[in-house]
Amino acid sequence: MAFVLFLVIKAMNKAKEAMEEEKEEEAAAEPPKQEVLLEEIRDLLKSKAG
Repeated sequence: MAFVLFLVIKAMNKAKEAMEEEKEEEAAAEPPKQEVLLEEIRDLLKSKAG
């Protein structure tokens, strides 16, 4: 009984880690909207000045 419980908990922890890694990859792939807007403003100011 304890062995089965151990296997269930081990599987749950593995699934949880996989979900956390997936979230981290999604966060790294897309920059925050505020950052994108600031980059656009920077590029507009550069083109206006140059």
